[in-house]
Amino acid sequence: MSIEFIGMIQTQKVSETHAAQGPAIDRDYVRRFAQAHEQAGFDRILVPHHSTGPSATLTISYAAAHTEKIHFMLAHRPGFTAPTLAARQIASLDQFSGGRLGVHVISGGSDDEQRRDGDYLTHDQRYERTDEYLAVLRRIWTEDQPFDHDGRHYRFQAGFSEVKPLQQPHVPIYFGGASDAAIPVAGKHADVYALWGESLDQVAELTGRVRAEAAKHGRSVRFSVSFRPILAATEDQAWARAERILEDTRRLRVQAGYSRGGPQQSVGAQRLLAAAAKGSRVDKRLWTAIAQETGGRSNSTALVGTPEQVAEAFLDYHALGVTTFLIRGFDPLEDAIDYGRELIPRTRQLVAERLAAGTRRAA
Repeated sequence: MSIEFIGMIQTQKVSETHAAQGPAIDRDYVRRFAQAHEQAGFDRILVPHHSTGPSATLTISYAAAHTEKIHFMLAHRPGFTAPTLAARQIASLDQFSGGRLGVHVISGGSDDEQRRDGDYLTHDQRYERTDEYLAVLRRIWTEDQPFDHDGRHYRFQAGFSEVKPLQQPHVPIYFGGASDAAIPVAGKHADVYALWGESLDQVAELTGRVRAEAAKHGRSVRFSVSFRPILAATEDQAWARAERILEDTRRLRVQAGYSRGGPQQSVGAQRLLAAAAKGSRVDKRLWTAIAQETGGRSNSTALVGTPEQVAEAFLDYHALGVTTFLIRGFDPLEDAIDYGRELIPRTRQLVAERLAAGTRRAA
């Protein structure tokens, strides 16, 4: 099982500990941010979607033009673009980027956010729509003749795309969603199923459910887990840094007038809070305090320690079948650079040693 590291870029410097300042799009920052990930040894970069933010598609187009090798992951919500048009847009971006695109499908865990773009479907209805949407995307990407479709959410005649993805048979599909409505859709469509940073027991349980659903369709799925690594030269220094991050997060939230709030309809967020209910420190070094503070919003759990210790924690998840780690820091650009110094290469080394040892035992 090889390993993949995904980072995340945004169009301005912002995180739980850094209030957004200036214009929503800072081109120089996007360029430096993307190039820093490439130089740090990341495999791919996620560009997130938010109902009030800049276009993730156009951000990737800009970042791809200023990088050479690193791949991208487009956060994409079904329902706002017809699947026939979305398929052509995604295929075109894959072509222009040189086959460096993946798409991360998020059906939406907040009714309020969905309604900002005019989507009034319920949580479970959104996953029903995603199922149909992804089926259409795959056919548009792979069919060599026009076809008709008459479904519950979409209807068209002679749908077809002259442009196909450069990657064959299509761009990789990453999928997020932990609810009972989401898991069957993941099993049917996901190439990579993405979880937030949960405990080892939670990851084992959820990946098992997704594997079982995929098996019903004769498929296998890879798995990704997201963390916010907090690194320092010693373990004590790393935990002290974590406490400063928590203090800064609380201070900025008070200044902004935010309450702790709840996870709304997101089952993934509810699962983070369930992990946090076991304590702020879970397993070896999973830290849940930011998830507690923010109501489980976004991927907000951290692994805290030295680069060696965090790399060893990654190995525990790798043993469960996790082959992708989406990592981003609270100091976004600076942490991306830091991860490339020791954490990423050390994790790759440990995984390679484990795989080599397994090969020797098998022989």
